[in-house]
Amino acid sequence: MRRLVLFALLTAAVPGCFYPADRGRALEAKVDKLGADNARLEAELKEARSQLVATLPKIDEKVAQVTQALQSLDTAARRKDADIGVQFQKTVEDLSQLRGQVETYLYKIGELEAALGKNTEETNQRLLALQGSEAVKEAEAKKKAEELQRPTEKKEFLALAQEKSKAGDVLVARQLYNEFLKKWAKDSLVGEAHFGLGETYFTEAKCREALFEYGKVVQDYPKTASAPDAYLRSSDCFQKLKMKEESKLALEELVKSYPKSDAAKAAKTKLAELDKKAAPAPKKGKK
Repeated sequence: MRRLVLFALLTAAVPGCFYPADRGRALEAKVDKLGADNARLEAELKEARSQLVATLPKIDEKVAQVTQALQSLDTAARRKDADIGVQFQKTVEDLSQLRGQVETYLYKIGELEAALGKNTEETNQRLLALQGSEAVKEAEAKKKAEELQRPTEKKEFLALAQEKSKAGDVLVARQLYNEFLKKWAKDSLVGEAHFGLGETYFTEAKCREALFEYGKVVQDYPKTASAPDAYLRSSDCFQKLKMKEESKLALEELVKSYPKSDAAKAAKTKLAELDKKAAPAPKKGKK
């Protein structure tokens, strides 16, 4: 049952946006701040528009009053000129005041829309910078990989991908591993290709993506040579993601499934260290 839970955790680690680099985190923080500013500006803009909508009927009402006053001037002879002047002047003043409010709201709306537009543009630029750097790197790696002379034999092809990965050219290696998986999708070496692909992500500290590939190895290709190492790497990834219980479970499954492997020896050492840390401190005796 615990093994099924581990498999579920591994295969659920679907690759997504995961930027471990300090620059990436800084950009994400700036994007979050801009998003919050946008939300605030949108709320203020909504409030200003609401006030404008509430004011417009009052203007219409005053305009109607002025119109009615003008139309009734022919019957105003019965009233004193002073009374007519006072009433008309008050109506004009009210209308002027309302017009001033509208102009204020329109000015405020204009400023908010400008600020919102600027923030939106800045947010888009930040997002492009956040995503674009990865896209540019991927495009460059693809171009570089396309220039390589590819072996026609599958073992040599896989060896080339592994060589590039060990040399630190992980993006090119990733391109080659993905090509291998498409070209020899049902081959027995597919498990090794998934493990190698996981290693390219692990090197970049992209643990979610790495876990997905390691999960493919331990679940679908348990007999491949790198399956024990896939468990060990999974434990490291879970540890980096602050998932301590899952990290320990991966080590326990490694020892259980591949007890004679070198990876199992490393797992036993790590489990012993975990048990030592978890053990309660000895009580001091009374003097």
